[in-house]
Amino acid sequence: MKSTRERILQTLLRNPRTTILELAEAVGINPISVRHHLTNLQMEGLVEAEEERHGVGRPHMVYLLTDEGREHFPTRYLRLTTRLLAQMKEKLPGPLVGELFSEVAMGLAEEYREQLVGLSVEARLDLLKKLLAEEGFVVEWEKQGSDYLIHEITCPYLQVGQVHPEICTVDQTLISKMLAVPASKVQCVLSGAAHCTYLIQNSATEITK
Repeated sequence: MKSTRERILQTLLRNPRTTILELAEAVGINPISVRHHLTNLQMEGLVEAEEERHGVGRPHMVYLLTDEGREHFPTRYLRLTTRLLAQMKEKLPGPLVGELFSEVAMGLAEEYREQLVGLSVEARLDLLKKLLAEEGFVVEWEKQGSDYLIHEITCPYLQVGQVHPEICTVDQTLISKMLAVPASKVQCVLSGAAHCTYLIQNSATEITK
């Protein structure tokens, strides 16, 4: 049996822009309990509220799923992505496929170019960590001697990468462009490691200072 939380999310998926009273009726609990669950779901970033006005009188609040809330539900994106990449690799030369992935990463890095001006390597690493988190990665970095290691604890491309490892070009290129130095992959989850790790050598970082 689904939890109250799941029933609220399911209701908002089927009927976006729903009021608390409508949710209470659909889920079968009182409005006070619905409000409590909605508060928690808003704090988690799964639900958002908007004012809606109908004619004269005070506007009322309606609730809808955020993008993150919609992603809470199973989708066919993985299957579609895998099929699209398979078709692309059949029709395009291998090097060109890798080049396309690199261009995606370079375009993303370009959006942050102005924020990178004047930053130290470690400040760039912090910004990179934030950017990759927005793309679905969990990343940590550490200084090891005079070098830096970037650990991708989780990767949103993992399932696709198991079939199409070329997609790993995206994060490696993004890291290199954001730091303005080459990033060398020293271990990879696709080869059995716990996570992917990139090495930034101190001799390279000196160029950016």
